[in-house]
Formats: sequence, structure tokens, C-alpha cells
Amino acid sequence: MSAVIGDLNVQTRPRATAWGELGAVAHRVEYVDAAGWRTRCLVAGEGAETVFLLPGTGGHLEAYSRNIADFARRYRVVAYDYPGHGYTTPTDHDLELPEYVEHLAALMDAFGVDRAHLNGESLGGWVAVKFAAAHPERVGRLVLNTPGGTMARPEVMARIRELSQAAVDDPSRERVRSRLEWLMAHPESVTEELVDIRQGIYAQPGFADSMRHILCLQDPEIRARNLITDEELQGISAPTLVVWTSDDPSGPAGAGLHMAEQIPQGRFELIEDAGHWPQWEQWERFNGLVLGFLEGEG
Repeated sequence: MSAVIGDLNVQTRPRATAWGELGAVAHRVEYVDAAGWRTRCLVAGEGAETVFLLPGTGGHLEAYSRNIADFARRYRVVAYDYPGHGYTTPTDHDLELPEYVEHLAALMDAFGVDRAHLNGESLGGWVAVKFAAAHPERVGRLVLNTPGGTMARPEVMARIRELSQAAVDDPSRERVRSRLEWLMAHPESVTEELVDIRQGIYAQPGFADSMRHILCLQDPEIRARNLITDEELQGISAPTLVVWTSDDPSGPAGAGLHMAEQIPQGRFELIEDAGHWPQWEQWERFNGLVLGFLEGEG
């Protein structure tokens, strides 16, 4: 169901809390050792195929709380916090893409998964592309959701650094909310519970230092050596869905279209009335699109 607010079309179906979204879906939260990182994971579903859910910079697995239940009806789903993120071990050094890729490979090994579908948002899309380039035999299908890694826009990098570091240096509700609202087309999409979840993570002792190391990718020199190349995109053998939105603050939809055009089996889809988190703001559209793609539609 949707409603028109001004000229904006917003989903209005009543929502449970982030954890209530799982409802009757069997799930567990556990900590798994992966490449030396004590990694927080949520596991749901018992499908024969596995989908890993990869969040964005400074994010956490709750970013997918509106998607896990639908995905888990067909797949085993693993949502997780990266090194330095969420409730996984904080980092004491800068994290660049090779370490995220190494961690994901180790996590798949820990779950006994040889090959999986990857669904990555922002930094998660960046990690997914780099993983597919390094381990093509371990990837089924790729979903790149407002993916990072192809652009180096100074104003966007500065804004991400400013908002993210401010929110951990002083994890007040106002600063945490400002960071979350930057992600959304509609500020009202940021629930009080979402602020609570992120505030609890950002207020952990030592998390401000961890965030400084996470944000190294917003440094122009470090970012440049980690960017996704056209050659890497052209070498992806997995069928790939690139999802962009009408109101993404990270960059124009043309960036996503370019990615899809470079990937041999790439497909591009635009989701309207969403910002950087279409999986949250337009969850019904996103869930249907991704599940159809994973089942081989289109």
C-alpha cells in the first residue's frame, strides 16, 4: 500500500519493529570467528542456497531487517557486521577492500558455503564486486544496491566523513539521526527504533577510533587505489542486478547504469522514491525485484 505525501509516493503498510519483522521466521544471532574477527551474524531460513547480505559504511545487519523474512522463505540468509562495524570486533587499523574480501571468504568458509549469492548495499556492493573479481567460482548471483566503489566525489566523501565521525564522537540522538536521514529520500523513514539501534552501536567504547579507520576509504588517495575498474566489471561472470534510486545522495543513476552496461550479464533497475536505502524505504518493491532476479527472472 502507498500514500501520496505532497508529490512523494511512500510505502505506508504498517511495520513491526526491526526485530519484530522476523516474526515467526526461525533465526539466530551468533558470533563467528572469520579471519580473526569475532563477527556478529544473523542467520535465517533453511534454503539449499545461501544469500549473504552486506551493509554499507558504518552500517550493521539491521539495515536489512525489512528484507530478511521474505528472503528466508526461499534461501538461507546470512546478514553480518563487517570488521570494525556493528558489534563485530572494532578495528585498530585502516580497512581497505582486500581485507573486507578476505573476511567474507573466511566467513563463507566458517558457514561451510562454497558458493553464495551476494546482496550488497553501498560499501557492500563494492565488496561484492571485488569478491566476485577475486573469487568468481564462489558467486552465484550478484545484487548491487546503490553500490559504492566507482565514484570519488569530494563533496559526497566529505559529507560521509563529517556525518559519520560526528555521530560516533558524540552519539547523541540528533547526530545519529542526521547520519541516518542523509541516507533517506524521506526523513520520516528513520524510525526512533533505528536511531536507538545505531546509537547503541556508535556509543560503544572505542567505536569512534574504529570509525576513523573505517572512513579511510573517504580519503582520496586510499579510495583511488581501491576503486572498481571497468576491467573488473567486464570480468564479472555472475548474473548481476544493479539497483539505483531516484534520490540517491551518493551519485546519479547514470553511475549504476554504467556498471550494469559494463557487466556481461548486467541488468539495471531504478527504484523511485528512495534514497540510499531502497531496501528500507521501498522494501516491497526491493524484495520482489531481488527475489525475482535470484530466481532467474529477467
